[in-house]
Formats: sequence, structure tokens, C-alpha cells
Amino acid sequence: MIRTDLHMHTIYGDGRNTPEEMVLSALSMGMERIGFSEHSSVPFNPREGMTGDSVRKYIDEITGLKEKYRGRIEILCGIELDYWSEQDASDFDYVIGSVHYLKKDGAYFAVDDRPEVLKQALADHYSGDFRCLAEDYYDAVSHVAEKTGADIIGHFDLITKFSEKGMEIDTDDPGYIAAWQRAADRLLPFGKPFEINTGAISRGWRCSPYPEGRIIDYLRQRGGRFILSSDSHSADTIAFGFDRFENLL
Repeated sequence: MIRTDLHMHTIYGDGRNTPEEMVLSALSMGMERIGFSEHSSVPFNPREGMTGDSVRKYIDEITGLKEKYRGRIEILCGIELDYWSEQDASDFDYVIGSVHYLKKDGAYFAVDDRPEVLKQALADHYSGDFRCLAEDYYDAVSHVAEKTGADIIGHFDLITKFSEKGMEIDTDDPGYIAAWQRAADRLLPFGKPFEINTGAISRGWRCSPYPEGRIIDYLRQRGGRFILSSDSHSADTIAFGFDRFENLL
């Protein structure tokens, strides 16, 4: 099994466990390398992500854990930097660049909160046309590497989170396919690995990881690289599904 997981969340964000509880769980699993990637702040939602003193406390705690468990497990202190964030990421070991929100008609909305939130945004701002929403989403994704300075491209097709439960999404629509292909083509020259992310599986939304299989194939055929990530929000989901999906690497 892959023994590295660089996408994990804790009580500093929307996770359930402390960083040390996550470390101890990883050790019990035989993990060799883990990385914490707490959410960045976004200016339009002050309750989302780390701000002010919490950033410093997060970095200090992870730094302490690095020393405490040195020789037993390698620990990195990263951040999941949202496309819309203005947060400085220079103090972190690595950046996962992600798009969690869209802005339309002057309003921001999350694409991965709940099905009803996305459905309402689709009705309010796109007259129910998912392809138009997808075009806006993938346009933002196509710029995420340069916007965030990402070392890893996070959950490329996050807008399909609810496609297996609660939303009918036509991923065979030629316009939808063209939108993600444009984003993939723009990101590939940066040479950054794309996540194969199992987080929506552990939380019961999907049976397959992000991105969908044909996107993985498209990226692979064009020289894309991949990293397996659990997007874990609790100590019991670290490296979730790695044994099932490591073949995708």
C-alpha cells in the first residue's frame, strides 16, 4: 500500500481530530509520510479556513510534532489554498491548489457543500444549465496552479461530488467534456501532480475517486502525474481506499 498521504484536515479546520491524534493513527497504520493541509481563509467567508492566530498555532503545533516523532514518521505542514484565497502560503511546506467556490452575479457559492446548495446556485445563476456552471468552474481550475502556486492540483472535478447522490449531471455532454479538457490542457505544462482523491468515498458521497476515470486516462496519455490522497477529516480515514485505488497510479 502507498504509505504517504498529504491531504488531511484537523480541528484547525473542518476535521474531527487533533493533529497528534492523526499522527498516532497514521503510525498505527504503518504510514511513512503524512502531510497536514488545512484550509486557507477566503475573504467572503470568515468562518472558513484558518485566520490570524490560528495559522501560527497550526504551524507551531505541526512543527512540534515533526520533532516529537522524528525518526518514526515524516510530517509535513501544508495548506489547501483555495483559488479565491488571499492568504500567504510562504510558511508552508507545500500547497494543494483547489477550487471550492464560484463567483457569479456578484455572489459566491460553494460547489461541494451540499447538493441543495449547488442546485440552488444552478437555478439562481445558470438557469439550471450545468454545462455553463461547469465552464466557469473549469475555467477557475485551469488557473489554479498559477493563482495558488500549487504543488499539487486538488480534486480536479469537485463539482461532480454529488453526481452519484442527489444531482443528475451529464458528464457525457460534449460541452462539459470540452470544459475539463481545456482545464487539463492548461494545467499539464506546469508539471504538477493531480490528486486521485478518495475523500468523497469515505464520506459516503461517491463510490469512485476524483477525478473520474476518463479524466485520469486523458491526463496520463498527455504525461500527467498523480498522487493518491485521502482528503481525510478524521483519524480513521487516513489513506482511505489506497489499497483499492493505488493501481490508478
